Amino acid sequence: MRRSCSSGFAELRAGGPPCFSNSLVSSGLGVLQRILDTAAELTWQVTSVNLDTLTETAFVKLLADLDFKKEFQIIIDCELEKMNYILNLMAQQKRNLKNYHYILANQGFMDLNFTELLKLTPNVTGFQLVNHSDANVERVNQEWMVFDAKDSRGPRKRLKYTGALTYDGVAVMAAAFQYLRRQRIDISRRGNAGECLANPPSPWGQGIDIQRALQQVQMEGLSGHIQFNEHGQRTNYTLMVMELSHTGPRKIGYWNARRGYVYTANYRSVVDDYFYGLLNRTYVVTTILEPPYMMLKKNHEQFVGNERYEGYCAELASEIAKHVGFSYRLEVVSDGKYGARDSETKLWNGMVGELVYGQADVAVAPLTITLVREQVIDFSKPFMSLGISIMIKKPTKSKPGVFSFLDPLAYEIWMCIVFAYIGVSVVLFLVSRFSPYEWKGEESEEEEEEGPECGTRRPPSKDKEQNGNDAEQNPDAQREEPEYTNDFGIFNSLWFSLGAFMQQGCDISPRSLSGRIVGGVWWFFTLIIISSYTANLAAFLTVERMVSPIEGAEDLAKQTEITYGTLDGGSTKEFFRRSKIAVFEKMWSYMRSAEPSVFVKNTNEGVIRVRKSKGKYAYLLESAMNEYIEQRKPCDTMKVGGNLDSKGYGVATPKGSPLRNPVNLAVLKLNEQGLLDKLKNRWWYDKGECGIGGGDTKVSSPNTPQPGGQQRAQEGRTASRGRRRDPCGRSLVYKHWDTGTTRNSDWI
Repeated sequence: MRRSCSSGFAELRAGGPPCFSNSLVSSGLGVLQRILDTAAELTWQVTSVNLDTLTETAFVKLLADLDFKKEFQIIIDCELEKMNYILNLMAQQKRNLKNYHYILANQGFMDLNFTELLKLTPNVTGFQLVNHSDANVERVNQEWMVFDAKDSRGPRKRLKYTGALTYDGVAVMAAAFQYLRRQRIDISRRGNAGECLANPPSPWGQGIDIQRALQQVQMEGLSGHIQFNEHGQRTNYTLMVMELSHTGPRKIGYWNARRGYVYTANYRSVVDDYFYGLLNRTYVVTTILEPPYMMLKKNHEQFVGNERYEGYCAELASEIAKHVGFSYRLEVVSDGKYGARDSETKLWNGMVGELVYGQADVAVAPLTITLVREQVIDFSKPFMSLGISIMIKKPTKSKPGVFSFLDPLAYEIWMCIVFAYIGVSVVLFLVSRFSPYEWKGEESEEEEEEGPECGTRRPPSKDKEQNGNDAEQNPDAQREEPEYTNDFGIFNSLWFSLGAFMQQGCDISPRSLSGRIVGGVWWFFTLIIISSYTANLAAFLTVERMVSPIEGAEDLAKQTEITYGTLDGGSTKEFFRRSKIAVFEKMWSYMRSAEPSVFVKNTNEGVIRVRKSKGKYAYLLESAMNEYIEQRKPCDTMKVGGNLDSKGYGVATPKGSPLRNPVNLAVLKLNEQGLLDKLKNRWWYDKGECGIGGGDTKVSSPNTPQPGGQQRAQEGRTASRGRRRDPCGRSLVYKHWDTGTTRNSDWI
């Protein structure tokens, strides 16, 4: 900036393009006209003020007006005495200095008095025509100071640039007359005398001869090489470009028509000035009170200065200052905002505004790196990566009900199990009815007392036919026919399926091949279901999960019951305002028109609104802050969904600040050393109050009662039973003498 503006104005005075936005002009209307013409071509906004008509009060008001408009590049073109007066007045006011760049348009930069202004280290650039280190200039200066001592009682002063130009002007006229004399051109003869007030004016007859003589002059004067072109303009001269350093005026380059601006400043002198500025001033570091980044200590009244603060950014600022090597003073931003540009006044507020308008030197805070901010300030590499996230109030845990034992499986699965249970029971009933192997007969009591005989069971139809023939042939041999029964009626089939499903077994088992196939398939099915249920039940007993009413931005956009908003005047609001994604555009349209307003003044207000809304308000904020609040008591907020974007926090400095590169290198070094991760773990998790997960999950105690039978003590399982067999492998039927009932008996 400094170099470009210096070269730009030098080129302007020689006919090139300028690089400035404001001018305070007392003389040189031709220069002002060139500025205005060039500004019109490049659509620059230029404010011009005539200093000759300004009083001291008016000038102070002018400085205040410039400070309000934030016009930082100023050209001052007036005589030396007026220039010194303006510089002293600016030094007294101590304003309009930081971030301002002054270009002094006269050609005697070293003739100005910078005694008072030098203490404030402003950014001042100017031009020097006379090279006081030239031997010829030194000789004339010595003669001038001797002559001045004879005529003046005050301190002797060296020849100013105006005196040098006068000296060169007389020398040029003398050289021109000598040329005319050598050419034997007599301009002393009397001719038609010109009338000065004639209208139209009539030129002097010998004037053309003098003009030609002046164009032939080439010499080395106090102001450098002197030569004129055919239009009478001086050519082939060199201007030294000067700046005000901490030791006084210093040459940083030169300009001429052939090469333009050439930067020649010594690297060591630039570095010396840089470190002098770092070590000999206290920088203002602006920040914002935002836990855990910057907080006042509980006993901050007992401390002064930077010791009053603690937090992530407080330690980060201290580490950066150690690496760069400068002193700093923490100051909280006055309006409590991060920084946004007002759409009407076009002015920046918050920390960005303090950097832009010279009220602070560095901003160490959770300041998001964005395009619009990068256009007016400089950012370091991100010291923390994050994104926009959604904060909601943690859903209230519902009390377990009587049927909470059904929760491990979906209700659709339970319905399928019921239908499968009924279907298998019906199929088992049918196959048992059609299979003869499931039918058996009950023998008489006499036969039972005689004892069973080994043999093969005969079908009922053949037994009846044979018994009928025997009765006709031998009435004495007539015997009582057994009654055939089937164990797998509809109720026993349901009981068998239920026993298998509960893994308890049953007194009856299918004997037919088809029945055993149906039973085996059902056993395998129940094995899978019971295993899955047991695993899910264990998880539900161990961890209680809460269901969130929303899972992401899409859920917010398609509903109106839950309102949502952002911080007013922050990067999150700017993200939604500029986004071209349909979902975010819809969300921005809702937030902009919502009544009452969904925007909050600070993050704390947004968190309070979430907690008091009973789940009816969602707050959109950076994920890092969301994760921190989730770890703080009363542990009633939670982050839902993923991040909506990806961005980072950076350390900000004003445009062109000498701190930019050192701060950037310090952040990179801290990141490589792992210190940034240590700071985050310390302030986010080590000091957390809600434990791992922020209270999202809860481990149940073994003694926690669970209704609906979810917690039960299993003392044992019944052993599987085999049917009681006779030596031939047939089922035996016996009758209880005490009850008169019959049943199948099991033998082990």
